[in-house]
This record gives sequence, structure tokens and C-alpha cells, in this order.
Amino acid sequence: MNLTHPFHDADGDSLREECGVFGAINATDASAATALGLHALQHRGQEAVGIISFDGAEFYARRGLGHVAENFSSSDAIAELPGFMAAGHVRYSTTGGAGLRNVQPLYAELASGGFAVAHNGNISNAGSLRSELVQRGSIFQSTSDTEVIIHLVATSRYPTIVDRLVDALRMLEGAYALVVMTPEGMIACRDPLGIRPLQMGRIGDAILFASETVAFDVIGAEFVRQVEPGELVRVDFDGNVESLHPFGKHSPRPCIFEHVYFSRPDSVFDGRSVYEARKAIGEQLAREAPVDADLVVPVPDSGVPAAIGYAQASGIPFELGIIRSHYVGRTFIQPSDGARHAGVKRKHNANRALVEGKKIVLIDDSIVRGTTSLQIVEMMRDAGATEVHFRVASPPTAHSCYYGVDTPERSKLLAARMELEPMRQFIRADSLAFVSIDGLYRAVGEGPREGSCPQFCDACFTGDYPTSLTDLARRDERQQQLAFPAAKAS
Repeated sequence: MNLTHPFHDADGDSLREECGVFGAINATDASAATALGLHALQHRGQEAVGIISFDGAEFYARRGLGHVAENFSSSDAIAELPGFMAAGHVRYSTTGGAGLRNVQPLYAELASGGFAVAHNGNISNAGSLRSELVQRGSIFQSTSDTEVIIHLVATSRYPTIVDRLVDALRMLEGAYALVVMTPEGMIACRDPLGIRPLQMGRIGDAILFASETVAFDVIGAEFVRQVEPGELVRVDFDGNVESLHPFGKHSPRPCIFEHVYFSRPDSVFDGRSVYEARKAIGEQLAREAPVDADLVVPVPDSGVPAAIGYAQASGIPFELGIIRSHYVGRTFIQPSDGARHAGVKRKHNANRALVEGKKIVLIDDSIVRGTTSLQIVEMMRDAGATEVHFRVASPPTAHSCYYGVDTPERSKLLAARMELEPMRQFIRADSLAFVSIDGLYRAVGEGPREGSCPQFCDACFTGDYPTSLTDLARRDERQQQLAFPAAKAS
């Protein structure tokens, strides 16, 4: 479940970022700062949280299921994590499944000493690498793809920990933003395409790393810069900061959905305010898909900035036609569609006095399976709206993500199964429109999408995956062999 999209329920009808990372070195209260930073990143993962600290001699770990506040709000919890270096992780599980053994940061005792890693992203050849490592004698303690990195580092023959880490990363495909702790200091790095975000900050003598800049705001730190795609930043306990670029030059492909949905609106991503980018997407949507209506209504809370932009560009008044309750807990798996629908109504209610008798433009960030969109449209009609027009601040999500975002399998994505008009009929809206892919690129300041070398990872919209997908290809090959055994025999 993801708090940035409160309409999300148990049938997985939203996209969910898999996790967020935070690290602090040379900080007086490293664990306390890490806990505060993770609290600001809670929207990126709410299933589990962990922090590991280092005091110059020993590593200390504390992990738990649930939110940051449920595990690290007491002084006693922080006292269990002494030291001037700490790394933390908030998690929503896709790869590896749930359970404490998969809660990060993961830790291992290597020949060179302790090694802890917090990872945001997904290694798309982790299954293949894992099989090779197991055949060579590696024993895994978790089912997380992150543990593959630890085993690759452990088995590398290079002399220094940095060289062993680089050697391991060269074998990976997919997406990663890592915060690594060793007895020598902290290393932060991104994959060569920069698919997943990682930012660098400073407070006093402390150097900080986080998935989003908002984590620095919360603890009063200064945002320094982003960790560049393919960059390793090494910080030692004397305060020396070294930048390494071991992977050569690549054309960056950061995830465009950070602008659309994942990042908090008060963060800066890829040099631009997320809030301003989302407003610009709404403005672009108004130009591409105008409609005669009385009110622009956001789907709270993720649709608010885009709805403001749509209203300003169209001249149609912005109103809170849906009111969200902030005092409803998690919506767990319900036994029926009716019960799920009741769960949505507990969290949100139509502002009947406002929408009754009105033509409404609903603005949301995305449509995934479509069931939630249908419920929202029905809510507006039940409240007396005469027309309900649905506008989406992203292109149709027609492809699954393999880089650290939880998406349903492609057969369950509405846009993979239907063209625009059947989609409109499915959600029972009077009209339906999505922002175009070129319009999305213009809104985030990049101009039209360059077909041969796009500026972002937009595979969920286009199917243009920027890396190989080894594990997926092998799975598809096995399924093909099972479906057609005669072909295998021949």
C-alpha cells in the first residue's frame, strides 16, 4: 500500500514504488537522522523498515514490519543503533516477497569486514546470477535480489572493497540506487542509466544520501546535487568525498514516473520541482484534451497538482469534489468486490453539495487495472454529477515495469487489453483522455520524445525497455517449452 495514492486497495490498482533509501556518515546522531529521513520517504515503501549503524568498531541492526514510526519513534530504538554512520531502507516487496529476512539493509560479514547495503530498484538478471552463485557454493539467507550483490562482492577477486563492488555491479542489469556501508566508510551509487534516483546532501560535517530531496528538508540539511548515473561517491570518516565513474558514458534514462507519481511533490527530481512538473503535465493535458465542464476535481492526493494545472490552463474552477479521510488505516485484503468498494468509501467521499448537477473533469495520475477509476466515476454519478470526464496525467500504462516498480502482469493492465473507447466504457466515463507521450516530455522540460534515444525510461508506456531483461526472457522461454514440448524435442 502507498499513501501517495489513497485510493489504492487490495486488488493492486495503482503503481507502487518498491522502496526508498537513506544514508548518513560523519553525523553525530546518524541513526536519528536516518529515521527522520526514512519518515519523509515513507510513501516509497510501507511494508517494512530497517536501519543499520556503525560506531567505528561494530555494526548494529534493527528491522521491523510496518511504518517508520511504528519501529523507530522511541529513544530506546535509536539508542540500539549507536555510531556516526547509518543507512536505512523503507520497503514495499515485489522481488523476494515479504518477511523479516528480506527487510533491508542487508548485512554480511565479508573477509574485509562488515558490509551493509540498502537498494532501491530491481536487478533484472538476479535470478540467473543467483543460480550461478548457488552452483558455485553460495548460500543465500534471503530471497531478495539485493543479496545477489553481496555474494558477487564476496566472491570478487579484486583487492579493494570499491573494486570488488564495481566488479559486482558490472555483472548486473536493471536498476539500482545503492547506499553501502563498510568499515572504511560509505559508498553511494546509481546504475549507468540512472533509472532509480539518488540525491546527495550535507548538514554540518555529515554527508547524506537519499532517494528524494525531501528527506534532506525534514532534517534541515542542504541539498548538494544528485548522484549522477553510473557514479560512485565514496565518503570516508575523515570527510573526504571521492567521485568515481567506472562504467563509461551512457545516455541517462531516469524513470519518468518519478515526475508523474512516485516522488513527493515537494521533492526535486532531475533538476526540476516535482510539483511544478505535475502542474505542467496538467496544463499540457488541458491543451490536448479540453472539455466543456463546470469543475475540475482531483483524485486525492496524487491528482492534485495536475488538476491545478488543468484548471489554470482551461479556466475551469478547481474544486475538492472528493474529500479524503486522513484517519482510516490500511485497507487489507477483502473477501469481495463489494467489501473493497466499501473500503474506498471509508477513505473518500464525494462532496455532494459541490458536484450535484455539475459537469465534472476528474484528474488522476494513472489508470492501472481500471477498477478504482470505475469506482471514482460511480461515486461522482451517485453524488449527482451530470457528466464525468476522466483525464489522466500520464500516457496509458500498457507494459509492466521490471526496474523496481510494482505493476500487475501485463494481461491485467487495462491499457494492454483495451483501446481508448473500450477503456472509457469500462470505467463508465462520458469521455476519457490521456496526456500524450510527447506532451509528457514537453511538460517535464525535455521537448518531444526522441524515438531512437529517449531521455527517460518510459517503458511502462512505450514498451521500450532500456536494458536487457534476462530473467524475463528465460521465463518466457521456459513457458514456451512447456506450452510446445514437441518444439523442444525437435
